[in-house]
Amino acid sequence: MWKDRLTDADLDSAAQHIERLGAMGCSLLRFAVPDLAGAEVLGRLAGMVCMPLAADIHFDHTIALRCMDFPVAKIRINPGNIGNKCAVLEKAAGKGVPVRIGVNAGSLPQDLRRRVEQGMSSADALVEAALRELAVCDEYGFTNVIVSMKASQIADTISANRIFSQGSTVPLHIGITEAGPLVAGAVRSSAALSLLLAQGIGDTVRVSLSDSMENEVIAARQICGAAAEIAALDGMERAAGRLKQGGVKVISCPRCGRDGFDTHGFTGRWLSRLYAMDKDITVAVMGCQVNGPQEARHADLGITGAGNKVLIFRRGTIVRTIGADQADSAFEEELSIIENAMGKK
Repeated sequence: MWKDRLTDADLDSAAQHIERLGAMGCSLLRFAVPDLAGAEVLGRLAGMVCMPLAADIHFDHTIALRCMDFPVAKIRINPGNIGNKCAVLEKAAGKGVPVRIGVNAGSLPQDLRRRVEQGMSSADALVEAALRELAVCDEYGFTNVIVSMKASQIADTISANRIFSQGSTVPLHIGITEAGPLVAGAVRSSAALSLLLAQGIGDTVRVSLSDSMENEVIAARQICGAAAEIAALDGMERAAGRLKQGGVKVISCPRCGRDGFDTHGFTGRWLSRLYAMDKDITVAVMGCQVNGPQEARHADLGITGAGNKVLIFRRGTIVRTIGADQADSAFEEELSIIENAMGKK
């Protein structure tokens, strides 16, 4: 999800940023649209980029109606606070725009909030709210719909999506809402989403972090890859095949007192570039000779250091020994060799 309020002055830089996110694996980008002026700006941006853009609408249905006058790929509405849903569905049907019914535990309809206070489970309340909205869609013959039921609690999110998927074939967008800062949010999201995805539940995913969009994309890719491994382990071949992620796999040393190379700094400088590569390779960033070429000997390309020297290796074999000040330039050269050998895209 785009992190900042969008203005006309941001459009060119936003378009460039969106291109970079797309290269990293983001396939849909959602924008909060708080007012009609925001709808105009988003509409102009949608005409500048190839990536599908979704408009996230709360409170005022007329904002959703205006967004659909532009090439916006999807409308997300919150049934707990939106106005005239029928008008939104009518225009979406005429324009061929899909609608996501985004149900959140924190914005349930008033009657369901009271029932939760009286003992109804949050998961059941989320499902009930979603089913009510689908009934409205059915009444209008609107089928171009996707549902999300998000909570900040892992158990509620898992339970709601399991219950819903048992009784409906409507596509599901899954995520933990307000998951937290980078580490906590990634851990909590992976605990819930990898389990659901490995069971074949979920068609699109967003990792909600109080962090950068790049890290949301990286976390989502890693979760999908982990879920593919879990699904394969459990014999869920169809789910595994659907989730298997290509691209660069980065492994890196956590660092310790034996450290001879700044793995944190180097990884931080290279992470976005590596995840933007459309190559099925493993890259290792290791902290010392102990955890260097031999422990990461399966890596297609690796780098480590000892004293003032940096070692670059391929499949466990050292190919270059250079000064620390040459680490980035030498790594760039070796990465280019691999890209060219595999056919640079």
